[in-house]
Amino acid sequence: MYNILLLGQMQLFFIKGTKGVEIHENVKPEIGEKIIEKGFPNSFRETDLLKYLQEENITELVILGMMTHMCIDATTRAAKDFGFNCTLIEDACATKDLEINNRKIKSNDVQIAFLSALNYFYATVINTKNYLQDN
Repeated sequence: MYNILLLGQMQLFFIKGTKGVEIHENVKPEIGEKIIEKGFPNSFRETDLLKYLQEENITELVILGMMTHMCIDATTRAAKDFGFNCTLIEDACATKDLEINNRKIKSNDVQIAFLSALNYFYATVINTKNYLQDN
């Protein structure tokens, strides 16, 4: 299973075995660290993530990554619906310019809109510096 992003024409991204799924050197998992592969924006869909978190009695999630408008949004909303307390690290997420009905929305505006919507109910949105100071 892989995600397909439609950007004017069909483009494939995050295909298993390609560069699009490689884990960046800065966040490579430690030996023995759990890795969960996903095929949908919602990290809980068709994965063992929920089962793993429940078995480990994890109730607090810190969420970051790509893309804010897709995977971060879908996963954060699902996590809250499953009863998790979510903290979203705003400057450790990324998005891109989007387009709807021939209108282009700049990535900064997309980022602010999605983060503010998630902050309304689904997560506490803070920056890295404040998160590290508090934890």
